[in-house]
Amino acid sequence: MEQVSPSSGSIIVADWHRCKDSKEYFSKIIHKKRRKNFGLLESPVMPPHVAVDTVHYKIFLSGKSGVGKTALAARLAGLNIPNMHYETTGIETTVVYWPVKLRENGRVLFFRLQLWDCGENALRRFDHLLPVPVRAGGRRPLPVSFTDRTSFDDLSNQIAKWTGAPVGRVVKLVVGTKFDLFMHCDVAERDVRNFQETWSVPVLRVGGEVSDGLGDVASLLNCLAEHLWHQDCVSARRHSQQETGTVL
Repeated sequence: MEQVSPSSGSIIVADWHRCKDSKEYFSKIIHKKRRKNFGLLESPVMPPHVAVDTVHYKIFLSGKSGVGKTALAARLAGLNIPNMHYETTGIETTVVYWPVKLRENGRVLFFRLQLWDCGENALRRFDHLLPVPVRAGGRRPLPVSFTDRTSFDDLSNQIAKWTGAPVGRVVKLVVGTKFDLFMHCDVAERDVRNFQETWSVPVLRVGGEVSDGLGDVASLLNCLAEHLWHQDCVSARRHSQQETGTVL
């Protein structure tokens, strides 16, 4: 099943974190100009008069060792990026909260993203431990390194694996890491364009140090939230049509 990607900003308000009416929401995920670190049982606390729904997703980071999966999870959560590379020995989870405003009706949602970072060797041994939404219709960003050509060349195999039944509903995004190391870039821009045209999968870019603000992760988190919400809306419409057909 081909993945249909929504155009950027068509579902959620882009750069809403810069708008005045977003401050009340973003202040709940920032403390002293730094992102708050949320545990598995913690969540932002809003005033009683502010009604905000929270939508939950499990996000599995897939890619070969050394492409930057752990660094990507740290960046999305506003944590310090490890200075030295080490292979994740098991499965590490990180919780990220991100508020968005829907363009259609102005509704505000908190996205709760539970990031699953699995070491390559651990994944081979414990694939059965992955959450069910990942194994059958989940969300799967595919980190690749712009300084490692082999990680980019392997993308076609990974996407083909996660496109067939029963996992055709997996939302797939490619995140190119180490984009700041342009002097050592091993992936040409034309290759990225050809890949996007062939697979209809967006390729996002990250790199550099984590800043105190939200600008370095806002576009990536907004894009992820937009694709997740779009996929769920499409699935809900299909389910509704099937139920209607059954009743008739």
